[in-house]
Amino acid sequence: MARRSDRGGGGATRRSMDHGFPWYGSQLTAALMVPLRLMETWAHGQDVFDALGVSRRPTGRLRHVALLGVIGRELSFHAAQLPPPAEPFRVELTGPDGQTWAWGPEDAVQRVQGSAVDFCLRVTHRRSRAQTDLTAVGEEAQKWLDLARVFL
Repeated sequence: MARRSDRGGGGATRRSMDHGFPWYGSQLTAALMVPLRLMETWAHGQDVFDALGVSRRPTGRLRHVALLGVIGRELSFHAAQLPPPAEPFRVELTGPDGQTWAWGPEDAVQRVQGSAVDFCLRVTHRRSRAQTDLTAVGEEAQKWLDLARVFL
């Protein structure tokens, strides 16, 4: 019988967070693999809620999905075969509890603001930009909201 540490499931909790896992021809660390799985579970769960016409109550755990959206900015431009913007961006989102979640320098010209729920729905392609309350200031920020994604 295999010892618990020899089985495949849950290995991210027993390995260092920088251990590489094979993923579609590349390597992902546990530090990135875990939130990516959370994002996928959340996004596909949203598909079920939408299909049933049921509202979903968001929680602060959505911050993990939002962070992936923020750090996935370059991926969005790469997937569209466009060079990533050189300018820093500021992203300010209102979390489900009313707290502001912010990333990037406060004085950045390129800015994205809105609800965290809408941002997560946008970057996971569960809502079009027009279906969200997201606003963008700056040409590159406008473009990013059109291209936004957290997966290839």
